[in-house]
Amino acid sequence: MTKPIRNALLASPAILGAALSSPVAAQNVTDNSQLFKQLQNYGTEGRSNSINQVTNVNQLRDVSPSDWAYEALRSLVDRYGCIVGYPNQTYRGNRALSRYEFAAGLNSCLNQIERLIASSEAIIREDIDTLNRLIREFEAELATLGGRVDNLESRIAFLEDHQFSTTTKLEGEVVFGLAQEFNYDNQVVFQDRVRLAFVSSFTGQDALYTRLDASNATPFDGIDTGVLTYQTADSGNDLGIGWLAYYFPIGDIVDVYVPAAFPLWQDFVPTISPYLDTFTGATGSLSSFGESSPIYKIGLPSGGGIGFNVNPLELLTISAGFFSGETFNPDADTDGGLFNEEYSILGQLTFNLLDDKLQLAATYVNGQFSPNALDATGNRDTSSNVIFDLGVGTSFARQPLGDDRKVSVNAYGLAAAYEISSRIAINAFGMYADADPAEGRGGDSDIWSYGLGVAFPDLIKEGSLAGLIIGVQPYANGEDNPLHIEGFYKYQFSDNISLTPGVIWIQAPNGDKSESDAVIGVIRTTFVF
Repeated sequence: MTKPIRNALLASPAILGAALSSPVAAQNVTDNSQLFKQLQNYGTEGRSNSINQVTNVNQLRDVSPSDWAYEALRSLVDRYGCIVGYPNQTYRGNRALSRYEFAAGLNSCLNQIERLIASSEAIIREDIDTLNRLIREFEAELATLGGRVDNLESRIAFLEDHQFSTTTKLEGEVVFGLAQEFNYDNQVVFQDRVRLAFVSSFTGQDALYTRLDASNATPFDGIDTGVLTYQTADSGNDLGIGWLAYYFPIGDIVDVYVPAAFPLWQDFVPTISPYLDTFTGATGSLSSFGESSPIYKIGLPSGGGIGFNVNPLELLTISAGFFSGETFNPDADTDGGLFNEEYSILGQLTFNLLDDKLQLAATYVNGQFSPNALDATGNRDTSSNVIFDLGVGTSFARQPLGDDRKVSVNAYGLAAAYEISSRIAINAFGMYADADPAEGRGGDSDIWSYGLGVAFPDLIKEGSLAGLIIGVQPYANGEDNPLHIEGFYKYQFSDNISLTPGVIWIQAPNGDKSESDAVIGVIRTTFVF
């Protein structure tokens, strides 16, 4: 039997420990199509979650001494070591399973005991008698399992012979958005965005992302804030490079991120916003502001850079990165080149406490932004000295010194997130930025932002998500607070389709409370594959 299939069988929830000390409860027999689907699920789960061998029953977080099968599990682990757990250190012993699943667990333990016998290890006679009884009782299931495994192996061989690439897989996200802003003379719009990513791995630990984007999603007129996550760019649905980056590890504690086009700090830095931040995707919050702290949207260039995550301790992640806005431009007169004055630098300390339920982060960003920069097409872009990208903050917060001056920024942020339970997570952030003229001529500006988010994962249905976000978008000296309140519910129809209705209300959306509030209604449909 090949190693992948062996791992697939080991991925099944093993309850043989309970079976060795109690009668087996009869289960309904699944048909062959269901069995094949189960085996496929085992294989997928095993490859993606890296099932871990259990050497002590106390490693399993959901198994306690008060459980009725605790002693049976402990005995089986201690004597034979054929129990496996999931990466989150759970056993999932209360999950219902079929006779075929039990047969898969029985088969894995039989193989382990065969290895022990081959190495002259002592086996208790009563256990051998119990195994013989189970083999006789599950003879049909074991035989069927072997036949289905052989069939599965042949299908896998066929897929490997006809696959697109041995190193590359295709990932995609398609968004249909129906939305309207009601108070600033905006019409109902039906917009789309498509992302296709080719993900290549050459060592099994690295990943090269080449993403193609197409969109017609234009933000609403008349308001500075309220940009939706899928309104990242309007290309007229022309296909182009949306992201190009390479991830790879150095040893066991360092992960490296090398972007060549359109990077985000969220691509590698922990943003301390569970469930709401999906990296400008369309499966979390509705708005760009609602994803996470705006500090992660300072200095996002069209050029490249480098980033690192270092984990010297299990509870600590040190993140650092450098992005340059003009890596593709050799012209010194327009601030071209890799090491010029169009750049941003980030450093962050992230603490993971209480078994990763509590996260704390302190972030610093420094950057300079020039009005003389060129855009990705080689044209001069007078709006390139914006501090915040992706549509967060008022226009004055984005360009507090105007569109004709080089700006130097120092920004500081604190964030925290706590998963109260598997169904409730909260996060909070605060951010301050000091914007000064890079040339030293007078004038500066203070910029503030803060917020709170609450996420309710798996509400009503597994995979669904409800969210509530309350905060103040980035605003500069002399502006009124642009209060942002957002509520949404993502209903997960299947693994590939979700529907997210929601409402966003923004008071003083342009930093002036004498103007009308902005009210945005959204129905977002997301397809992922």
